[in-house]
Amino acid sequence: MATPGPEPALPPHPLAQRTGPPPGTPPGGKGKGLSSGAVTLGTMGLLSTLVLGFCAAQDTFAQRVTADCVDLRDHQADGSYQVVNDGQCDDHYHGSYGAYGWYYGGVRQAGRVLRGTTIRPSNAHVDSRSGTVLQRGGFGGRGSGGG
Repeated sequence: MATPGPEPALPPHPLAQRTGPPPGTPPGGKGKGLSSGAVTLGTMGLLSTLVLGFCAAQDTFAQRVTADCVDLRDHQADGSYQVVNDGQCDDHYHGSYGAYGWYYGGVRQAGRVLRGTTIRPSNAHVDSRSGTVLQRGGFGGRGSGGG
């Protein structure tokens, strides 16, 4: 009977193998890389600059439309409306009575306006003749100013 020889050594378990430096060892290598925080911060800065530029360009290139406040009850056969004071078209009067509204892109002649529309244009910069900003271009936001 022969004596058995030494048992063959088993390979180490894959999870037990180390592939990097031991814990606590400072990173080595050639040169320094950027940290992920700096890359993220730089990317976010660039992205916000691009978005801001896009929004500014939308307002710059938006169609410009002039609006007149009109008495919607005074619609004539020629399609014209009587122009009234811009203050009549604020949300209080328009919402309560519906008698006054904005007429967009019309031609004003002798206190009347015609060849326009009562439908607010989308993606346009709309001002009243007195300078009140009714809508900024781009994404169709609405603002109001003094009038």
